[in-house]
Amino acid sequence: MSFTAPQVSGSGLDAAAASPPGAPPPGGPPDEAELVQGLGTTSLSQRQMVVRRFLRHRAAMVALITLVVVVVMALVGGKVWKWPYQGIGSFDSTCLSCSPTTDFFNHPMGTDGIGSDIFAQVLRGAQASVSIMLVVALLSTGLGVVVGGIAGYYRGWVDAILMRIVDLLLTIPGLLVLVVLARVGANPRSPLTKYVLRYFGSGGGSWLRIAVIIALLAWMPVARVVRAEVLSLREKEFAEAARALGAGDLRIIFKHLIPNAVGTIIVSATLIMAVAILTETTLSYLGFGVTAPDTSLGLLVSAGQTAAFTRWWLFYFPGLFIIVIVLCVNFVGDGLRDAFDPKQNKVRA
Repeated sequence: MSFTAPQVSGSGLDAAAASPPGAPPPGGPPDEAELVQGLGTTSLSQRQMVVRRFLRHRAAMVALITLVVVVVMALVGGKVWKWPYQGIGSFDSTCLSCSPTTDFFNHPMGTDGIGSDIFAQVLRGAQASVSIMLVVALLSTGLGVVVGGIAGYYRGWVDAILMRIVDLLLTIPGLLVLVVLARVGANPRSPLTKYVLRYFGSGGGSWLRIAVIIALLAWMPVARVVRAEVLSLREKEFAEAARALGAGDLRIIFKHLIPNAVGTIIVSATLIMAVAILTETTLSYLGFGVTAPDTSLGLLVSAGQTAAFTRWWLFYFPGLFIIVIVLCVNFVGDGLRDAFDPKQNKVRA
């Protein structure tokens, strides 16, 4: 009896030879990682995938937690802190120009020349700076979305007029305009100051005035980004279907197109937040920003610059808070950009 060996094709030999030792044969069942990846991709919605990618971004998560801690400290820390920012008990006559101590509850950042606690001032300054950052992001993003959405959808002469206005505003030196507007807004007879004092009182009018002024010159980049997104999205099938069903232009823009560009809008808003706090710091440092009796981190840095080498805590602690806030906002923006990127297969650590 003779036995014949089974015939193996050349392609099978080549595939077997090309496979490393211990690897599953070609065409075999996928490994567990591939199964999990395949199941996760098919079972998760787009929103869940964005959240998962953001949660896996380590730098963004650390920055987000740090930013939340700073914001909570700024908003509620001054109300529970031992040394108030103003009023009775805000000055320690036994500790004038004291350096920082290891006792957290006893001037951890030192005091100034009149015994005022620096930590209380930093908390109050961070509250104003964070409020400016959030208000600027909200106002400028909203205005940029409206202008960019209308320009991108209607195109033609509407797009040409709106974008020429945007280009014209971008060519104007922003810092110079901000200084002029801040000086005009500081006039108690100006309409902006009267409006702020009427509806918000003298206590919060200073930082809110600066926030409105910064927002007036911070919306143009958002408008250009949103316009580009809407120009691309208006030709998609869902937009054509909405038009075929009789939906109005504004409904198509704000109900169908803008929600599909939310990733780009959120990333742009985070970038504006970082720019807003740096702009406020610059204006306050130059003397055109937040004014007494209110304060901000930029105003504290400006007040402590003369003692940067003798009483360093007056200058460096407010500056450190500014650096931490800006870095955290930028890292969160990077994480959101990677999370909303549909081409992002691997999440950067």
